[in-house]
Amino acid sequence: MSERSAGTSDTAGRPGRTARAGAADTATEVFVTHRNLLFTVAYEMLGSAADAEDVLQETWLRWAAVDRATVREERAYLVRIVTRQALDRMRALGRRKESYVGPWLPEPLLTAPDVAEDVELADSISMAMLLVMETLAPVERAVFVLREVFDLAYEEIAEAVGRSPAAVRQLAYRARAHVAARRPRGTVSADQTRAALQAFQRAVETGELQRLLDVLAPDVVALSDGGGVRHALLRPVVGADKVARLLAGGWWRGARRSVEPVQINGGPGLLVRVDGEVDGVVAVRVENGYVTGAYHVRNPEKLSRVARETAVAR
Repeated sequence: MSERSAGTSDTAGRPGRTARAGAADTATEVFVTHRNLLFTVAYEMLGSAADAEDVLQETWLRWAAVDRATVREERAYLVRIVTRQALDRMRALGRRKESYVGPWLPEPLLTAPDVAEDVELADSISMAMLLVMETLAPVERAVFVLREVFDLAYEEIAEAVGRSPAAVRQLAYRARAHVAARRPRGTVSADQTRAALQAFQRAVETGELQRLLDVLAPDVVALSDGGGVRHALLRPVVGADKVARLLAGGWWRGARRSVEPVQINGGPGLLVRVDGEVDGVVAVRVENGYVTGAYHVRNPEKLSRVARETAVAR
């Protein structure tokens, strides 16, 4: 029998190639199905959309090479890969943060309005929560994200982080206690949040000191990140009077600016344009009808994700 009739050549039929192409198509379909989830896991671990995308690329390369006959549960397997890649990236990112010029804030995401409806997801990607998670050790952060946000079983997390289930339980307990002691207080209704953001926007636009004092919580904190490229605060500003005077003086003094309400990281925010160009975003934390946090990101390298919505999922 000839190679042609046996179907092993590169001529019509090509069963070997057809099978490989079919497997590749299926691998792609599975990856695309879970892509938003995988991005969210990586982003919550890293606080950087750019690094999360790099992790997804590495995850895809490893997933494409996997013998899927050995995979029991595709979602868990992919989460395991992305977690391991994100842990590796966290170590490099930690070194970069040590040499970062000025205060570091997470890379902001423009998110769809329906993200806010998933309260747990919105809280987990908020600027305030990401900053709290920055205080965790890398493995603790991974365990916290996978357990508290994505509700993975301890056994699944153990495989992802290379620890025993018993050790993961201890890490989860420690991380939960650490976050609970530092996390922002409870969220408020959508109506309260909207009203507070509108009042904050009007106050920022007018620069009226009293209007600002009326909407700021007594212990409000303002942070800004210019990456050494744009002017930013060198340290946090705390207290309603100091923050009000900062805003009344104008973070954008002397420029033609516009302020547009948007949803940043699942919560209220303002997109700031100067002379028609995006100059930064301010993610706003609202509690009990008052603004308790204002996180101002001006570093141009961190603003690519505010031009279009980023899909997140859990």
